[in-house]
Amino acid sequence: MSLSEIRAPVVEDLRAVDDLILRRLQSDVVLINQIGHYIVNSGGKRLRPLGVLLSARACGYRGGRHVDLAAVIEFIHTATLLHDDVVDGSEQRRHRETANAVWGNAASVLVGDFLYSRSFEMMVEVGSMPVMDILSHATNRISEGEVLQLLNCNDPTTTEARYMEVIERKTATLFEAGTRIGAVLSESSTAIERQLADYGRFLGIAFQLVDDALDYRAKGEELGKNLGDDLAEGKPTLPLIRAMEVGTSAQRALLREVIETGGRERIAEVAAAIDSTSAIDYTTSLARRYAGDARLALSPLPESAARLALERLADFAVERTY
Repeated sequence: MSLSEIRAPVVEDLRAVDDLILRRLQSDVVLINQIGHYIVNSGGKRLRPLGVLLSARACGYRGGRHVDLAAVIEFIHTATLLHDDVVDGSEQRRHRETANAVWGNAASVLVGDFLYSRSFEMMVEVGSMPVMDILSHATNRISEGEVLQLLNCNDPTTTEARYMEVIERKTATLFEAGTRIGAVLSESSTAIERQLADYGRFLGIAFQLVDDALDYRAKGEELGKNLGDDLAEGKPTLPLIRAMEVGTSAQRALLREVIETGGRERIAEVAAAIDSTSAIDYTTSLARRYAGDARLALSPLPESAARLALERLADFAVERTY
């Protein structure tokens, strides 16, 4: 099932989210409008707001607040991208220059702050304390994940457990918050809320595992960034960690050096080491396991087009090439 088919049950909701995003991006400060529109309209897949919309519909929600909260989730995600690109010194995302490459680091950080504050304004307007609790906790966990990732950078002793803790906090937390919100809005039982939170967390982990595998496999044009970006930034993601664990002594020495120093000058050697140790297969196999757990978490929900789309979204997360 293609992404457009997955979106089909909530296609009108997604249009409403896009319209709301454009309205709430407005500011009388011109630079905020420029940077905000630049990154929001840069071709993202909108998977996190899609999770909000589908989970709400799968739980039988018939109101309109899921649109507001899907936009909130996208604003939070966009703010993290702006900040991430500054921290990482990234120059390309989604086939285009990053905002910091165009306008500079200071402007990117400050507009990211604007998007965070705007998202909290919108949360208050929704007027749900449980939702505010979920999202405020999520933003804290995301920040913790960012700091943990910073501690892992250029550290060849990073373990799989440390890496998994980073992606659970940094990436999976926002997926989890979004799908959990869908259950909260529909006033579902605590058990259903827990199941949808699990679904979002497993989906987010699977998504990030595949992202990290694609950094060493996909063509740069497909992925929308430079191949080997994680390596250049000294990030020991799972393909590197696995290759370090099972590779030869020569391969371990190579990988240790490139993690410590960063840069992509030796990307061909690193890719060969990763390939010979089946580290990509190991990473994608783990991603599929999490995607399977995500689908299982949906089992208490009644059958519907929205539930089927959530199942297919888990499949898409691991089968995609971009």
